Amino acid sequence: MVLRLRPEARLDLEASARWYEAQEPGLGRRFLQEVRQAFHRIRSNPEVYAVGYRNTRRALIRRFPYGVIYLPVPKQGSIVVLAVLHCGRDPKLWRQRSST
Repeated sequence: MVLRLRPEARLDLEASARWYEAQEPGLGRRFLQEVRQAFHRIRSNPEVYAVGYRNTRRALIRRFPYGVIYLPVPKQGSIVVLAVLHCGRDPKLWRQRSST
């Protein structure tokens, strides 16, 4: 399956990586590596994660308190990443993205 990041998700990811890199050199790179591994797990088996709000799913990122919120679109053979956000953030930030 093809994994596509919405522009908002790409911005989430870039901002989080910059924040981690500012905390400790190299930490932003490690964060991105963990996110790539989560993307790989999602592509390999998108149905493994529990169904949530409006058929979205959330894969947790190892070693970091973040989740990848995505929507499988089997008819198109794709997976749309809606957000990459800290688990403590308000879900309203990404829920509106699931309806567009």
